Amino acid sequence: MGRRKKIVQECEKLMDKPEQIRNIAIAAHVDHGKTTLTDNLLAGAGMIADEGEATRLMMDTEEDEQERGITIDAANVSMTHEHEETNHLINLIDTPGHVDFGGDVTRAMRAVDGALVVVDAVEGAMPQTETVVRQSLREGVKPALFINKVDRLISELQEGPQEMQERLQKVIADVNDLIRGMTEDMDVDWTVSVEDGTVAFGSALYKWGVSAPSMVETGIGFPEIIEMERNDQRLELHQQTPLSDVVLDMVAEHFPNPVEAQPRRIPAVWRGDPDSDLALQMRDVDDDGEVVFMVTDISMDPHAGEIATGRLFSGTIKKGQELYVSGTAGKNRVQSVGIFMGGEREELDRGVPAGNIAAVTGLRDAIAGSTVSSVEMTPFESIEHISEPVITKSVEAKSMDDLPKLIETLRQVSKEDPTIRIEINEDTGEHLISGQGELHLEVITQRIERNQGIPVTTGEPIVVYREAPTAQSREVEGISPNRHNRFYMSVEPLDQEIVDLIKLGDASMDMPELERREALMEAGMDKDTAQNVEHMFGTNILIDDTKGIQHLNETMELVIEGLEEALEDGPLAGEPVQGALLRLHDARLHEDAIHRGPAQVIPATRNAVHRALMDAEVRLLEPIQNVRIDVPNEYMGSASGEIQGRRGRVDDMYQEGDLMVVEGIAPVSEMIGFSSDIRSATEGRASWNTENSGFRVLADNLQPEVIAEIRERKGMKAELPQAVDYF
Repeated sequence: MGRRKKIVQECEKLMDKPEQIRNIAIAAHVDHGKTTLTDNLLAGAGMIADEGEATRLMMDTEEDEQERGITIDAANVSMTHEHEETNHLINLIDTPGHVDFGGDVTRAMRAVDGALVVVDAVEGAMPQTETVVRQSLREGVKPALFINKVDRLISELQEGPQEMQERLQKVIADVNDLIRGMTEDMDVDWTVSVEDGTVAFGSALYKWGVSAPSMVETGIGFPEIIEMERNDQRLELHQQTPLSDVVLDMVAEHFPNPVEAQPRRIPAVWRGDPDSDLALQMRDVDDDGEVVFMVTDISMDPHAGEIATGRLFSGTIKKGQELYVSGTAGKNRVQSVGIFMGGEREELDRGVPAGNIAAVTGLRDAIAGSTVSSVEMTPFESIEHISEPVITKSVEAKSMDDLPKLIETLRQVSKEDPTIRIEINEDTGEHLISGQGELHLEVITQRIERNQGIPVTTGEPIVVYREAPTAQSREVEGISPNRHNRFYMSVEPLDQEIVDLIKLGDASMDMPELERREALMEAGMDKDTAQNVEHMFGTNILIDDTKGIQHLNETMELVIEGLEEALEDGPLAGEPVQGALLRLHDARLHEDAIHRGPAQVIPATRNAVHRALMDAEVRLLEPIQNVRIDVPNEYMGSASGEIQGRRGRVDDMYQEGDLMVVEGIAPVSEMIGFSSDIRSATEGRASWNTENSGFRVLADNLQPEVIAEIRERKGMKAELPQAVDYF
C-alpha cells in the first residue's frame, strides 16, 4: 500500500473521534516561514521525504506561488500525529502572509479552532502579524506562538544567550500585548508563555525546534542549541529535537478539539435560536444531527470541477445528499466528499462527520461564506474582511470570441474570492476588477490568461475612492418625476465608532432588533435613533423618523431601492458613500398606487439623498496605507523621502538590529509603482511592506481635480449636480 493511501486511511479512522481532532491554521506576516514550517510538519507526519533543508513549498501548489516564492491561496492538508500515546487527526490550513491575500486568512479562521502564529525572531511582530492575530481572535480561535529563524540570531547576528533571551522575550511580550488588547471582552486568557508550553522556538529551514516540555524531555536547551549551531551541527540538532514533534505536540496539547471549541464558537458566529435542536447539535458536534457546513473556500479542479471546502459543525456529509445553500433557491446534490492532502484532494468512500474540514463537490450554488445545510436555517454570520478593495483594473478579452468565456471566468473568480469585486459590462466587453492591491489584481489577471487560456488586456490601476458627508445637512426635498410624491430627508456623518461596529459585523440587519439596538447604543447612538433604524447599507444607516404616513409601509421597499442606488453612486463622482446617517423626516405620497410606483419613488429618493449629501458637504475620501521600510542606515534618508514624496507622512524612525525602520502612511494612489522606486532609491537594500488602513478625506485643494478626472473617466457630466430637477 502506498504511503499516501495509508495516511488517508489513518485520517479516516480518526474522523469519528472529535476529541482527537485539531483544526488549525498557520498564520504570519509574509516571509516569516509559514509554508516552510508546514513542509516540516508534513515530513514529520511521513507525507513527504525528510531530506535536506525544508524548502520544498509543498503547499504552494500553483505555478505562480512557486515562481513568486509566496503563498497566494490558503491550502489544506490532513495528517496524523501521536502525542502521549494518543493518535490525533490534524486538519491544517496554510494561509497567505501577504496583505493582498488577507481574505484567505479571514475565511480560514472560520474553519479552525487554533491558530499557530509564526513570527520571525529577527524581525519580530510586524503589521501583518497584528492583522492575523486580530483575524483569529475575532473568530474565537485560540492562538499559540512559534518563533522562527532563531538560527539567524546565532549565525548572522552573533548574539549571546543574554541578548537572545531579551529579544525572544520582547517578541512574546509584543504578541501578548496584541492578544490582551483583542480579548478584553472575551472571558478567556489566551496569552502565550514559555512556561505553559504555548510558545515554541526553532528554525523551520533547518528543521529543529524546542519548547519548555521538549527541553525537559530531550535535555536540549538554548546553551546546547547555540553550541551546535556554531559548530555546524544542524543535522544532529534536527535529529535530537525535530521541529515537527515539538510543534505538533504543542498543537495536540494546547489547541482545543471541536467538542471544547464549538460550544464557545457557535454563539459567536451564528445568530440563530440558541435553544433550538440545531444549536444543541452544533454545540455537541453531533454527527447524527442535521448537516451544517460552512464553506470557507471555493477552488477549481480540472477533473472534479468546483470544490467547496469548509468546516462541518454538525451531521455527516455524504455523497448523494441534497442540501440547501443559503441565499439560493432549491437544493444542491453532493457529488463526492473528501479531504485535501496539500495540492491533491482524496475522495472518500464514506461520509465526513461533524468536527472535520471537508472538501465537497456538487455544491454549484455555494460561494466562499455560504452556509450549507440539510434543513433551512439561519445562515452563519457573514465573514467580515478587514480590508476593502482599494485598486481597480479594467480587463478586456483581446478577442471578442473569448468574451463569453471571460465573463464566466470572472464570475467564477468572484465566487472563489469574495474580496474581489467585479463589474461586468456585457455590452462593451469591459470589465472592472477591484482588489486589495496591485499584486492581488496582477495574480488574478495572470491566472485568467495562464489557467483559462484567455488572452486579455488590462488597463492602468484605478484607485477606489469613497464619498462621505462631513457636516449636518438641512432637511431637503426629493420630488418624483410626476411631482405627486415628495420625500424629506437629511444627512449627517456617522460616528467612527459606529462605522467600525458595522464593518466588523457587530451591527447588522440580520441581527435580532433588540441586539442590534443595544450594540448601536453602546457605540454611542442615542436611544430614539437606534429604535428607528429602518435599513443599513454598507456603513450607512437609514432612520425612519416619520409618524403614521399612509402608504409608506408598502412604499418603503422602493424607498430603500432608491437609497441604495444613491449610496452606490455618490453625487460627487459616482463612488460609494460611507459613514452616512440618513433620516427620513416626512413623505407625501399619492393615494393611488399606480402613481407611486418604482419609476416615481426611486428617482425621488435618489434625488433627496443626493441633495442632502451635497448640503452635508460631502467630500471624496482616498484609501491610505501604513508603510514600513527596513533599510541600512545610509539609505534611511532615501527611504523616508520615498514616503514623503508621495504625499505621505513619516511617523517614526528607529533602529532595530543593524537596520533602520521607517514607519509612516501614504495614499494608495501615490503608492502605485512604489516597488521599483524604493528598489532604485536604496539600491535594492530595502525590504518593505504595506497594509491598507482605511480611508481619509482627500485634501481640499485636490478634490476638484480628482473629482473631475473620475467623472470624465466614467463619462459623467463635467459639472457637479446640486440634484436632478424635474420642474
